[in-house]
Amino acid sequence: MLDQLGRHGGFDLMVHAEGDLEIDLHHTVEDTGILLGSVFKEALGDKVGVRRFASNMVPLDEALIETALDLSGRPYLHYEVDIPGEVIHGTPPFDPQLAEEFWRAFITSAGITLHITSKRGVNTHHLIEASFKGAARALRDAVAVTGGGLPSTKGVL
Repeated sequence: MLDQLGRHGGFDLMVHAEGDLEIDLHHTVEDTGILLGSVFKEALGDKVGVRRFASNMVPLDEALIETALDLSGRPYLHYEVDIPGEVIHGTPPFDPQLAEEFWRAFITSAGITLHITSKRGVNTHHLIEASFKGAARALRDAVAVTGGGLPSTKGVL
């Protein structure tokens, strides 16, 4: 899923993570979200000229995910993706509930408001993958430089 984030976000992303995977993935997933959110925030700098807001709908077969975000400086996550509960097979297997933990860690560190809502879908992998693709595309659109000023009436983001 991190490959989807980098590829569809247009970010040159390479992640090497080590953790207590033999126990569970929770802390490694959360720590990866914290780190990527911090790096993203640092890369944005003062946010002068960025578009700031972005939203989209991303289909993946039967799954349809709606994503909206704001580079507001105020972390908030609305995550409404009903997961059937299946583990996504791999090495190690991925508990799909950890996707929400990743996004919570990411947005808190990055200072982003993010809404991810499932409109429909039944396949766990499709729902999670469409979520990552949708968030990545929205991030890509929101960071696009479209002007010269700070997109805020308060003068800060």
